[in-house]
Amino acid sequence: MHRDPSLFGEAYERSARQLPVIGEQKDIRYYSSPAKSVLNGPESTGMGFWSINPYIGCAFGCAYCYARYTHRYVMERAATDEKMTEVLGEAYNRLPPWLAFERNIFVKRNAPEVLSRTLRFGSDRHLRLLHGETIVIGTATDPYQPAERRFRVTREILEVLAEHPGLKVSIITKSPLITRDIDLLSRVNRISDLSIHISLITLDRELARRLEPRSPTPESRVRALARLREAGLDAGINCMPVLPGITDNPSDLEALVKRVSEAGATYVGACAVRLQSAAKKRYLPFIEQEFPHLAERYRNTYGSSANAGEKYREGLARFFEKLCVKYRVRGWSRHYDEEGDESPEPALVPNVQMSLEI
Repeated sequence: MHRDPSLFGEAYERSARQLPVIGEQKDIRYYSSPAKSVLNGPESTGMGFWSINPYIGCAFGCAYCYARYTHRYVMERAATDEKMTEVLGEAYNRLPPWLAFERNIFVKRNAPEVLSRTLRFGSDRHLRLLHGETIVIGTATDPYQPAERRFRVTREILEVLAEHPGLKVSIITKSPLITRDIDLLSRVNRISDLSIHISLITLDRELARRLEPRSPTPESRVRALARLREAGLDAGINCMPVLPGITDNPSDLEALVKRVSEAGATYVGACAVRLQSAAKKRYLPFIEQEFPHLAERYRNTYGSSANAGEKYREGLARFFEKLCVKYRVRGWSRHYDEEGDESPEPALVPNVQMSLEI
């Protein structure tokens, strides 16, 4: 039995109930997790936008994933919700928490219905969104992970948004499955401001497999980008996160920007990996095992901080700015404020020499 009390705390110990299992696929189990709310506002997330996450957990298994902490909310709810039946804790007893995030996927099957009620015409939230506030789908899960093929929650959410004109909507995904919904995306695009962000950190297929073991291949993502652009949709690339010493080789990054520019990308965004507590517990042991020559450097940099060094981040931003100018795509790089929170607005920072000293 492997548990992490620091991640789940008392809620973990008290969770003796289970949500209904609605499917299994190899070593992944899907649970039904009815949502009480779907549209999370800036006041609750601390970010400058609203967010929608159709699932909790993600089967892609990216070693650097920052969203692993989200499973704690399921555990906290399990400890208090009388409708949950027994044994959810057993699922976590079998797996370490970081792996449970990849293998226990919670499906918000009622999310479209809840969103429809939330966005009823004239509601306070609807009026705020009509005044230019953005909805981002996929901030803490991939909305087009394998679960979406079966449960179609993301597609049904798009059907709701297609009934509400005047919105600003962004979608973040690694999956070419998004092209299945070009019909709906086009409907949303006709009445609202829609942008699509394909996450791609390397063109190296073998390296991608080590870092993102169950994610779609880089080639398939580039093809998806091209299809979205052919459909007239605003679509670009998130080269996020850049992994110091692993995916930050300048020639490789230039090849990536060149390739996605040729595929029609409207922008390329970049930022260095950020490691908060839950992500650090997975990623640093991964580095020890897969890239031991970098282990000490990562420990020194991220031992007391969530961010890479300031000079590294500044150099990376400036390097991407030059690449985007060269290949004629919009470019920006995230930075972090003094509190360590991600800036809601893209920013380009002063020119410094890019350095591998993270």
